[in-house]
Amino acid sequence: MQKKELLLHKRRICYSIEGTGPAVVLLHGFGEDGSIWHYQQRFLRKSFQIIIPDLPGSGCSDTIEVKEMRAASVIEEYAMDIKAVLDRESVERCTLIGHSMGGYVTLAFARNYPERLNGLGLFHSTAFADSDEKKSARRKGIKFIRQYGAHEFLKQSIPNLFGEEYSEKHADEIAKLISRSGNFSAAALVQYYEAMMARPDNSLVLKSITIPVLFIMGEEDKSVYLQESLRQCYYPAKALINILPNTAHMGMWEQKDRANDTVLKFLNYVCDA
Repeated sequence: MQKKELLLHKRRICYSIEGTGPAVVLLHGFGEDGSIWHYQQRFLRKSFQIIIPDLPGSGCSDTIEVKEMRAASVIEEYAMDIKAVLDRESVERCTLIGHSMGGYVTLAFARNYPERLNGLGLFHSTAFADSDEKKSARRKGIKFIRQYGAHEFLKQSIPNLFGEEYSEKHADEIAKLISRSGNFSAAALVQYYEAMMARPDNSLVLKSITIPVLFIMGEEDKSVYLQESLRQCYYPAKALINILPNTAHMGMWEQKDRANDTVLKFLNYVCDA
């Protein structure tokens, strides 16, 4: 696996790249970095070129300065970063799969650069804009982050992303994930929340898209509820849907084997389409 850096507008974008074959880009979610995909990376690298960026403010990628930028433009800027990585690696087309917030970036990429995609995946994510209830919860989160810091916030929120069964059996893995959250700044987490609140409804992207779309959902997901996820599955012309049982918001860990098999099935379908 190669670790690489790209300098864009005086900002450092970090990503890993490994394997040969059709290009697959995996985008992590809020409070994560690219390492969240390590099970999928190991599983897929024999058949595909796997590119895993750290979104701005995560891992070793620099945070975007947004003093002069509207919050609604931030997700679009993240999508531009992904395009810059693809350009750097001379990847003309790829399959882009995003977890949670990474799914929002995936949809922004699909809206702006549809010619660069062979397939699109939403992993515990949604095309719908935030509800008033969701925005209210995010505002409370921002207040907490500004008062107590990023690590204290993630220490409380990360365990809630996992289902009870996984939490009981893998408390040590969750503890390691929490320990890595100390690398996040309060500014980065606040930027993510403000950008997610400001993002538009992207239902039209799914309704108009012609490439295959993957939906992976958690039966016990409290961040993106199952019923909400199911509503969007009818929009694309071509879709592969998998509901992971006894799973909350972190299916890439909670049900890694089933998730890996689903992603592989989808990627093979994309290659044959």
